[in-house]
Amino acid sequence: MRVPPFVEVAGPEDARWVIICDHARNRVPPEVAGGDLGLPADDMARHIAFDPGSEGVTRALATALRAPAILSTFSRLVIDPNRGEDDPTLLMRLYDGTIIPANRHADPTERERRLELFHRPYHGAVWRVLNQHPDAMLVSIHSFTPQLRGRPPRPWHVGVLYAEDTRLAEPLLHVLEAQDDLCVGDNKPYSGHLPGDTMDRHGVKTGRPHVLIEVRNDLISTPEQQEAWGLRLAGILTQAAALMAAD
Repeated sequence: MRVPPFVEVAGPEDARWVIICDHARNRVPPEVAGGDLGLPADDMARHIAFDPGSEGVTRALATALRAPAILSTFSRLVIDPNRGEDDPTLLMRLYDGTIIPANRHADPTERERRLELFHRPYHGAVWRVLNQHPDAMLVSIHSFTPQLRGRPPRPWHVGVLYAEDTRLAEPLLHVLEAQDDLCVGDNKPYSGHLPGDTMDRHGVKTGRPHVLIEVRNDLISTPEQQEAWGLRLAGILTQAAALMAAD
């Protein structure tokens, strides 16, 4: 039986939040290169294939906030759901120094096939859940590696990514920066402005309050750490929402 390209966690009709996780798993479906991109297991366990720890954080956060969640079930190396369909990094051939053998000669036909099988169904599910909760705020959970090859170490424990809509990002940053034990990245380790990405598609262009949260993956390497971060972020987001409402 074919595994769907997403998994859905149900939430109540009156949920105030919708949680999504673009890079939850490193699975390569059998429809793509027979389920093997030609990379060793060590590479498939790295951040190049998925966001380690992000699924556990997403599930814990959704439970704590009583929110529905949508999580991808395919590796970002199959096709990246956090990229627009015309983005040149949609189907990566080289990532953080690693060549992706099964992607090296992928042509436009193969790209379109993967879009149809995985990328579009995932975003269709996100659209559907968001339409069921028109007043909910959108939170996307990601993780980042402590250091890219040949680059300086990244000091941040958590990052808040956003583009021009800062309704949720600003109060979230305020609450996070008040935490004595956290080094917080403001649009770090990446900029939150990437036209066509998930938050642009489902947040910016629809006018829905939204934010993308990045957690450094060495902090969420165990189920216990993922649970703890999910609970912590739930409290922080609740405080941020209260600040939004007070403005």
